[in-house]
Amino acid sequence: MKKILVTGGAGFLGSHLCERLLNEGNEVVCLDNYFTGQKTNVVHLLDNPYFELIRHDVTMPFFIEVDEIYNLACPASPVHYQYNPIKTVKTSVLGAVNMLGLAKRIKAKILQASTSEVYGDPQIHPQTESYWGHVNPIGERACYDEGKRAAETLFVNYHKQNKVRIKIIRIFNTYGPRMHPNDGRVVSNFIVQALQGKDITVYGDGSQTRSFCYYSDLLDGMIRLMNTGDDFTGPVNVGNPHEFTILELAEKVIRLTGSKSQIIRKPLPYDDTKQRKPDISLAKSKLGWEPKIELEEGLIKTIDFFRTIVK
Repeated sequence: MKKILVTGGAGFLGSHLCERLLNEGNEVVCLDNYFTGQKTNVVHLLDNPYFELIRHDVTMPFFIEVDEIYNLACPASPVHYQYNPIKTVKTSVLGAVNMLGLAKRIKAKILQASTSEVYGDPQIHPQTESYWGHVNPIGERACYDEGKRAAETLFVNYHKQNKVRIKIIRIFNTYGPRMHPNDGRVVSNFIVQALQGKDITVYGDGSQTRSFCYYSDLLDGMIRLMNTGDDFTGPVNVGNPHEFTILELAEKVIRLTGSKSQIIRKPLPYDDTKQRKPDISLAKSKLGWEPKIELEEGLIKTIDFFRTIVK
């Protein structure tokens, strides 16, 4: 049995990760300040004697003895990370400093949940891990993009300078049950609008593309990365390489929900990414990983979840 710390553990992905790690026979400590995470996501785990829930903000130091750390703490949707951009940068940077300092002291292995946003509005397609990105450092998304890029820098340098055992995963668009209904992400937006019979908002002409990975596939890649040898640190892309336009996604959601919603168009937001698709060659070769859940199957499961919470 390993003792594992999950920061941001009451969030969408974090709560599923806590559950998965417990099911695999580990002891799990969940850390969250509930800015975007919700206690309801993990309340069903509280009766498990090997699960511990602690309210804490990773911008402040934290002391514990664990074997592994999954650092997921950070608001990950534009609505949330732009609400308090300074706090978002602090969470990424100070959170990384504090968790890396902890990992250094206790000799724990630590994984950073980075993001495809480090590539910005990419000028190559699909995106490989060797691509440095095309990011606006003073744009609306910079608090998140640059915060995550700085966190990767910190991880690499703690590894080089202090021999901390690190893993860096770059997460592409992920969806599934327990997404926050008001997080502003395209999948949750479309499903909520469709279930409420409201117009579905597509920005621009809807030709911009995204690649959508179901949460269980993402967690499988994340845990496989953590379990690799110390010689492989990443970064490694984990996401679904099947690419869809935003308009295709809207049409699928309308069909699968049986909604009467109409699609309306609004101007494309500033800094919105035109294309996003991972090259997962490295994940295939190093982790033996590729996604299994196709978009339609995952959407059906996600819609079933939202039917229970959307009024």
